[in-house]
Amino acid sequence: MNKIQQALQNRILILDGAMGTMLQRYKFSEEDFRGERFKNFHKSVQGNNDLLSITQPKAIAEIHSKYFTAGADIVETNTFSSTTIAMADYDMQDLVYELNYESAKIAKKVADEFTAKEPHKPRFVAGAIGPTNKTASMSPNVNDPGFRAISFEQLRVAYKQQCEALIDGGVDILLVETIFDTLNAKAALFAIDEIKEERNLDMPIMISGTITDASGRTLSGQTAEAFLISISHIPLLSVGFNCALGAKQLTPHLEVIASRTNLAVSAYPNAGLPNAFGEYDESPTQMAEQVKEYLDKQLVNIIGGCCGTTPEHIKAIADIVSQYKPRPVFNTENVAI
Repeated sequence: MNKIQQALQNRILILDGAMGTMLQRYKFSEEDFRGERFKNFHKSVQGNNDLLSITQPKAIAEIHSKYFTAGADIVETNTFSSTTIAMADYDMQDLVYELNYESAKIAKKVADEFTAKEPHKPRFVAGAIGPTNKTASMSPNVNDPGFRAISFEQLRVAYKQQCEALIDGGVDILLVETIFDTLNAKAALFAIDEIKEERNLDMPIMISGTITDASGRTLSGQTAEAFLISISHIPLLSVGFNCALGAKQLTPHLEVIASRTNLAVSAYPNAGLPNAFGEYDESPTQMAEQVKEYLDKQLVNIIGGCCGTTPEHIKAIADIVSQYKPRPVFNTENVAI
C-alpha cells in the first residue's frame, strides 16, 4: 500500500481549490503572461494560465503554498490545458513537455517543504490532466453527426506526452479530470497504462467526471452509474466528480457512485452555480455547510473545490472534515453493481 492509500485509510484527504480563480487576483497583463522569453511571440497569450508556470513560477508556487497552508493534502499542477491539442490555440504545442515538467516541479517543491515541516501529514501532488477542447465521441457539426474533430489515437499520443512530463517532474498521482466525454478519458487511461508498463511504474490514478446539467449526465450522455462502469476496468485510486455544479447539486450523483464502488470517492464542486456575470458567489461558510452533507452520508474520501473556490473555501472545508472519519475503501472489487 502506497503513502496515499495509507493516508486515505486514516483520514479524508483535502484537495486544493481553483487555480484560475486565484490567478485572477494577480491581474496579470499580456506582458506578465509573456515574460521576457515570449516578449515577441506572434500571438496573444493572455489567458494561457498554464504558461505562467514558465513566466510567473513564483505566483504558481505561492498559490500552491496558500492551499497547503489552508489544509490541503493534495494540490493539482497548473496543467489543465497542457496538451498539444489545447495548446494549439496559442501555437505553443512545442512547449507541452516543458509546461508539464515545470508545473510538476514547482508543485512538488512546495509539497516537499510542507511535508518536511509536518512529517505526520505528507503532502501530495496530482498531475492535472484536463479533457482538452475536443471530443472524440461527438460531432461539433450538427449537419454532420459522423464527423469527429479528434481521434482516439491523437488523444492517446497527446495524453502520453503530457503524462510522461508530469511523471518526470515528480507528481505523486495522475488526475484525469473534468471528463465530459468518457472516450477522451479512456484515451488518457490507455496512455497512462502504456507508460506504467514501459516504466514498470505503479502510479495512482484519480478519475473525475463532470455532470453538466440537471439531467444528471455527462456532456456525452452518460449517467453517473454508466460513467463509473465504463472506467472501472483499470485499477484506480479514486473516482468522482468535479466542476459544473455546486456542492448541493452534486450530492445525488455522489450517492450513486459511493454506493456502487469500493474505490475512494472524490468531489470538488464549484462554489455554487455562476451568476449572470460568470462569477461564483458562494461563501466559504455556505460551501462548507453543504459539504457537511457528504460527510454525514459518508460519500467521500477526497474533497476539494473547483471554479470559484479559494484557500478560504478550502480552510472552511478542512475545518469541518477534521471532525469526520473516512469512508471505508479498498476492500474487495472495484465495483459492486
